[in-house]
Amino acid sequence: MSKEVEYDWSESKIIDDVDFQDEDAALFQKLLNNKEDSDQKGSISKMEVGQILKGKIVELTPDFVVVDVGLKSEGLIPVNEFIDMSELTLGNEIEVYLDRTEGEDGQIVLSREKARRHRQWEYIIDHCEEGSVVEGKVIRKVKGGLMVDIGMEAFLPGSQIDNRRIKNLDEFLDKTFDFKILKINIERKNIVVSRRELLEEERSSKKAELLEKIKEGETRKGFVKNITDFGVFLDLDGLDGLLHITDMTWKRIKHPSEMVQLNEELEVVILHIDKEKGRVALGLKQKEPNPWEEIEQKYPPGTRIKGKIVNLVPYGAFIEIEAGIEGLIHISEMSWVKNVTDPSEIVTKGDELEAIVLSVQKDEGKISLGIKQTEQNPWEGVDEKYPVGSSVKAEIRNLTNYGAFVELEPGIDGLIHISDLSWIKKVSHPSEVFEKGDSVEAIILSVDQESKKITLGVKQLGTNPWESIEKTLPIGTIVKGVVTKITAFGAFIELDSGIEGLVHVTELSDQAFGKVDEVVTTGDEVTAKVIKLDPEHKKISLSIKEYLVEQNQENRDDIVVKKKKKKDEKKKTKEEKSEEKEEE
Repeated sequence: MSKEVEYDWSESKIIDDVDFQDEDAALFQKLLNNKEDSDQKGSISKMEVGQILKGKIVELTPDFVVVDVGLKSEGLIPVNEFIDMSELTLGNEIEVYLDRTEGEDGQIVLSREKARRHRQWEYIIDHCEEGSVVEGKVIRKVKGGLMVDIGMEAFLPGSQIDNRRIKNLDEFLDKTFDFKILKINIERKNIVVSRRELLEEERSSKKAELLEKIKEGETRKGFVKNITDFGVFLDLDGLDGLLHITDMTWKRIKHPSEMVQLNEELEVVILHIDKEKGRVALGLKQKEPNPWEEIEQKYPPGTRIKGKIVNLVPYGAFIEIEAGIEGLIHISEMSWVKNVTDPSEIVTKGDELEAIVLSVQKDEGKISLGIKQTEQNPWEGVDEKYPVGSSVKAEIRNLTNYGAFVELEPGIDGLIHISDLSWIKKVSHPSEVFEKGDSVEAIILSVDQESKKITLGVKQLGTNPWESIEKTLPIGTIVKGVVTKITAFGAFIELDSGIEGLVHVTELSDQAFGKVDEVVTTGDEVTAKVIKLDPEHKKISLSIKEYLVEQNQENRDDIVVKKKKKKDEKKKTKEEKSEEKEEE
C-alpha cells in the first residue's frame, strides 16, 4: 500500500516519502555508480542485496511469478508488481531487484517493482535536473496537492497546480500536462514538480508580446479573472487588464457583480496602455453610444418625464428615464408639505411615476428631478390667505416640548410656541393646556412662505395684563391669593387675576425667617401687600409681613379712636347732666 503525502508548503519540501519504501541510500548510490556491472548476470559471489539482475520467468502461478536469476534458488515475485501484463510469459527475460539473498523459506527475495523504480531513478538522474520540463499525467489526489506520473511518481503541491485559485482538484485528474521539476531529492527519492511556473513563464512571454501588439481603441476578448468592489480584472490571454466599475455601464451600479461573473468572457475596448508598468485600462460601456451626449437638449429644465424607480438611497430615489440615464429625486423635492426623512415614505422601488427635470449636469452625469413640482404648491399665496393678525381655528396635530403643531388646512401646518400659550401662566409643556385633536382659536403671528413656517399664538387673543399691571395692581395694593409653590427662597402666590407673585422668605414673618413652611403651606389662602412691580420681566413682589404690620397699626389706631370717642361721649353725657341740673 502506498502512503499519503504530507507537503510542507512553508519549507517547500516533502515531509514523508512519496509512495516508496525506505531503501538504503548508500546502496542505491552504489547501484548508480555500478550500473554497467549490475546490468549483467553475475556469479553468486558477486551478488549483493540491492543489485539489479536479469532473470528468466520459469513458472507462473495465480499469485506469483517464479524467476531464475542463476542463483542456487529461484525467486518469487507477486503478480501485482507487474504493470505490463505482457511481460508475464514463460521464458521472458525481465529485470528484477535483489531484495534479500534468502527468505524465510530459503528462497531469494526479488522485486519487479523496485527494479522498475531504480531504472526510473537512473533515467531521472541521467536525463533530468532541477528546472527540466517533463510531461506527466495526474494520477491521484493526496494531502496538500496531486501525484503526477512522469515515468515515476512526483508530487505537485497545491500552490503549484495553476496560476489561478483552484476550487476543485478533481478537474485535473487523468489529464496530461507539462511540468517543471522544482526539486530532486535522491536520498528520499522525492521529486517535486510545478505546472504554475510554466504557466507564469508562458504568461510573461505572451504579456510582453501582447503589450507590443495591443493598441488603444481596439477591442479584445478576455475572461473575468477577479471581481473587486472597484472593478473587474480580465485575462487578455496573458495580459491582465482592469475594467473599472465606472467604465462598465452608462448606468449606475453598486457592485461589478451585478453585471459579470467569474470566468465569463467579455469583449472590451482598450482605453489606455501603460507599457512601463504593464497595465491596461479597459472599457465596456464605450462599445455603446454615450446617452449623455445630447442630454441637455433632450431634457431641459422644466421637462416632464416618466420613469421607473430603480433604487432608493437615504437621500433620495433614482429613477430610470431611459436605458443608461438615471435621475435623482432628492428627498427635499418629494413633497411640498411633508418633511421627508426617508424616500420610502413617498415612493417604492419599481414605482412608475412622473417627475419634473430641475437641472442637468452633463459632465457629472447627473439629472436632478422633483415630483412635488407635478402638483400645486399649497404654500403659494399663503401669506395672503393667512395675514398676520388674523384669527383662525385649527386642530392640534402634535404636541412637542416646545409647542403645539396645528393643521390650518391639508398640507399647511403652523406652530403655537409654548411661550405664546399664556400671558400669566408659566407652561412647562403644551399638554398642560391642550390635548391632541383639540380645536383651538389662535392669532397668526408670522408667515414665512419660503421656509414654509407659520407661527401662531393663543395668548394674543386677550390683552397682556402686564401692560397695565401698574394701574390694576399699584404698589401698596392689598391682594388675596392661594399658595401654589413653596421654595427655599419664598412662596409663590396665585392672585385672583391669575397672575403669580412671589413672597420672599424675608417678607413672610419676623418670627420665622428662613423657615417658609412654618409660616405657609401649599393651598393656604393668604393676604399680602404689593411691594414691587417689574412688568418687563413679569414679576410681582408681595409681602405678608408688611401687610400684618399695617394691619396691626390699623388695629391700634382703631383702639385709640374708640377710646377717644368713648371719652368724648362720656364728657358729653356729663355736660348734658350738668345743664339739666342747672335748669332745675
